[in-house]
Amino acid sequence: MDRIERDQIGEMPISSDELRGIHTLRAESNFRIAGRPASARLFRAYGLVKKACAVTNKDLGFLDADLAAAISTACDEVASGAHDELFRVDALQGGAGTSTNMCANEVIANRATQILASNYDGDQSPRCDPLAHVNLHQSTNDTYPTALKVCLIGMLRETAAAAERLQGALQGKEREFAGVVTVGRTELQNAVPMTLGAVFSGLAEAAGRDRWRTFKCEERLRQVNLGGTAVGTGLAAPRDFIFRATDALRSLTGYGLSRAENLVDQTANGDSLAETAGILSAMACDLEKIANDLRLLARDGDILLPAVQAGSSIMPGKVNPVICEAVIQAGMKTRSLCALAAETVARGSLQINEFLPLTADSLIEALGILTRGADTLAEHVKGIHADAESCKRRLDDDRMIVTAFLPILGYDGASALLERFDARADRSINVRRFLESELGAEEVSRTLSPAALSSLGFSGHGPLPHVKGDTP
Repeated sequence: MDRIERDQIGEMPISSDELRGIHTLRAESNFRIAGRPASARLFRAYGLVKKACAVTNKDLGFLDADLAAAISTACDEVASGAHDELFRVDALQGGAGTSTNMCANEVIANRATQILASNYDGDQSPRCDPLAHVNLHQSTNDTYPTALKVCLIGMLRETAAAAERLQGALQGKEREFAGVVTVGRTELQNAVPMTLGAVFSGLAEAAGRDRWRTFKCEERLRQVNLGGTAVGTGLAAPRDFIFRATDALRSLTGYGLSRAENLVDQTANGDSLAETAGILSAMACDLEKIANDLRLLARDGDILLPAVQAGSSIMPGKVNPVICEAVIQAGMKTRSLCALAAETVARGSLQINEFLPLTADSLIEALGILTRGADTLAEHVKGIHADAESCKRRLDDDRMIVTAFLPILGYDGASALLERFDARADRSINVRRFLESELGAEEVSRTLSPAALSSLGFSGHGPLPHVKGDTP
């Protein structure tokens, strides 16, 4: 048996057990551009927003207790993901998110009607209306940005936790490799000696900043415009509702949400979302840099990456750094999504951000990619081993290690030493053995020790009294 629903466009027969309504079904027909629905996580956040509004309206006497209870139960189901399959509106929808808001209104209202019917006999059960009850004292223009921020805060916490796990994995390797001396590289050329632990410490610090930035980014999203209705003036909403709805949402989410001091501002401007995009883009840059550095360190023989799959369909035995490559691509994709999110914010006009659906789609996808990318890389890092022998061979053969002896030789003295090395008769002698013959094995060992290379600067012990080749 069908029910007939009406809107300003006309009528539509809808199956009686269908929780979606005329507005949602029209939107599904109209928007088929992205070819995939908007994120279910946004829909779940909408469940929390709608419950906060229902609770507030009930407390203020605008909703009957039974009706509010049924709406709240339906909202809990939406927030838990129980009705994710009903959220099919295309990600690229017009109307600044109106279709998403109406989908939430209709699913919650029709589910609440079912709940009410189970509590009443016969035809006496009241019907919950999507607009008159679920959307009471609200607009898309205040509920959509609020739901988006609630969604993003939850995801930002997950991303910050993933950054923390990556930082911890890198710090573990920093400690493990503290005694391995290698050659630092600048401009993709050998530079000066340093420990492999110090190399990983730099990577860990970058991940640590990402952890801090993503966690702190939440502060920019805590101001919401719930109660501002269409343009932020609160038109058609009771003053008490405007002041209390956000308090109810804060209690439901456990997030430190607050009503924006200027609701017109928060309805019209999305710069906090653009700022979030910038912070996520910075983390993406770090993921790319870390993954590429690991790839280069493996190529140069400093480390051994875990072998996770065969690398070629034609070259037997080839193993590629596929995890690093995947994470680099994740970083590139994230940065493009963040640039797109910033562009949508800039395209807002006057009292609304028409393109918030694309902002939401971009940021939600970016956060998901970042979280999974960081976790994937963290697990990979745990399996990395140092190739200490390879590091030692490169170190002992590298001319640049003479830089470590500048405090006792000076620049000219070090240059002269390298000239004598180049003129040596025995070409089998590497740089380290030559330095030992010139400066003494004890001095070379001390200067190139992990402890000396890890100290900040040098304390000085005075010039050597004599270096072979010099005039005593």
